[in-house]
Amino acid sequence: MPWQRQVADVALEMVIDDGTGLEVPRYREIVCLVPRQCGKTTLMLSIELQRALLWGKAQTVGYTAQTGWDARRKLIDDQVPLLDQSPLATAVRRVYRGAGMESIHFVNGSRIDVMPSTPTAGHGRVLSLGVIDEAFSDEDDRREGAMLPAMATKRDAQLLIISTAGTRASLYLKRKVDQGRAMLAAGIDAGVAYFEWSSDHETDDVDDPAVWRRTIPALGHTIDEAVVRHARGTMTEGEFRRAWLCQWTEQDEAAIPAKYVVRVLDPKTAPAGRMSFGIDVAMDRTWAAISVADETGRVELIEHREGVSWVVDRALALWRTHRGSLVVDGYSPANSLVDRLETGGVPVTRYSLRDMTAACGVFYDAVLDDAIRIRPHAALEAAIAAAKRKQMAAGWLWSRTVLDADLSPLFAATLAYHHATNRRPPEATRSAIY
Repeated sequence: MPWQRQVADVALEMVIDDGTGLEVPRYREIVCLVPRQCGKTTLMLSIELQRALLWGKAQTVGYTAQTGWDARRKLIDDQVPLLDQSPLATAVRRVYRGAGMESIHFVNGSRIDVMPSTPTAGHGRVLSLGVIDEAFSDEDDRREGAMLPAMATKRDAQLLIISTAGTRASLYLKRKVDQGRAMLAAGIDAGVAYFEWSSDHETDDVDDPAVWRRTIPALGHTIDEAVVRHARGTMTEGEFRRAWLCQWTEQDEAAIPAKYVVRVLDPKTAPAGRMSFGIDVAMDRTWAAISVADETGRVELIEHREGVSWVVDRALALWRTHRGSLVVDGYSPANSLVDRLETGGVPVTRYSLRDMTAACGVFYDAVLDDAIRIRPHAALEAAIAAAKRKQMAAGWLWSRTVLDADLSPLFAATLAYHHATNRRPPEATRSAIY
């Protein structure tokens, strides 16, 4: 599409460096603010492939998104299929899909690696191109701070920052937008290429198709006006303004905003000492999960597997090895496992509704207060990203009716964390359900 070509033509412009005489990109940083569903995945992949395949020597591309799980999903589920269906598929040597190894390796030695969204993600790396996708989720500079040192020795390196508009919590992206607008106003054309497609919140009518056509660069190409009209009628006004008109809104509608989750992910986390094991089963009993936490607030998803038949044996083995407490939600599908666990001689703590609302609130507060450490795991990160609140008379719970993810890892982690950090006396018999 014309907007994609415009960004690529400018972003990939080359000049001769006065100091070295080498050909280098004119712009070391590219910032692009564009509405959703306009084709930014195709644009990102094109720029990544241009770097990987047409640079004359092996290049390393680092790709990040809101969370490590989002980056893995977007690279493997969105970008790889586009590549597979193109003539460039023959340039691929191998696609690695294993957790923590997601990457595309090319015949010429180049690679595109998923990088976690953590401050230490770039340690020990040398990057030729860094991609910060969905920058609206960042409250601070941790992703950029991880990438820039990894690019320091590469005179021809570039940083691509691409996103739709954010909320007032999107401090990192807001700073980039303010800088880009200020550079344009001052006529500065060096170092940074800034692109923005958005409408004015004060003067533009949110319901005017002419505003849509001016703001949404894919309208008339891959998006029909009827699609936008349907979105206007079904989405909240704030989310429509942010997603389709690229306007800044007041708040992040996620149950746990991704920018806070990123802070608490720590690959070195390893629960130890007195431990609590949270057990949960999905509503349709297709998946189950066991998580562990210790008194210091370290949490890890131990098992997340299909079915339920494996849970009792695995939980009993964990108890025999660690003598930790087993905890379930007394009103969840996991409650059906309690009799079998106790027949095996293991006391089980069953949480009441009151306990669960407290546990969800404590877990939420711990993430926002940076008081918890979670070992990265794709299934747990996916559950946290998809979590929604279900309002109760006495508080709220994680909703069990989310359709696009299995939340059993989050429930298990919530149980384990709350019990471990608010430990009750050991119980000789089954606890009552209030």
